[in-house]
Amino acid sequence: MTSLTLYRLTEYGGATYGVLAINGLPKYVTLERPWLSNEKKVSCIPAGSYKVKQRFSPRFGATYEVEDVSNRSHILFHAGNTVEASLGCILVGTFFGRVNGKPGILRSKDAFESFLLDLKDSTEVTLNIIPTAGATVQ
Repeated sequence: MTSLTLYRLTEYGGATYGVLAINGLPKYVTLERPWLSNEKKVSCIPAGSYKVKQRFSPRFGATYEVEDVSNRSHILFHAGNTVEASLGCILVGTFFGRVNGKPGILRSKDAFESFLLDLKDSTEVTLNIIPTAGATVQ
């Protein structure tokens, strides 16, 4: 079974930066909302282990949804370059960078398409979110 591990690195400029590994191999960078006590639409989700299932989103098309997040729903993986593109979801990119002067991630659409290809044979995967030692986010 495919596994995802999200290593949260730091919080900077109102965003949480991470690295997403697939089956132990670091492959993508991630961008999430900052930690704000798991508040809906404005916070990243708590560190922990989750089931992730393949879904079709009316807005984003084919994607994967993080399930069983306490007091939360509709937590998706999708493309986006800055935290404004996320309402608590996990954005996937290729590089960290700046977008219109704001901290963000780059080549997100390319990365997300690659992410979907990586998981194409998996309808359900495990996601472990791990705060890296010294990280300021949960």
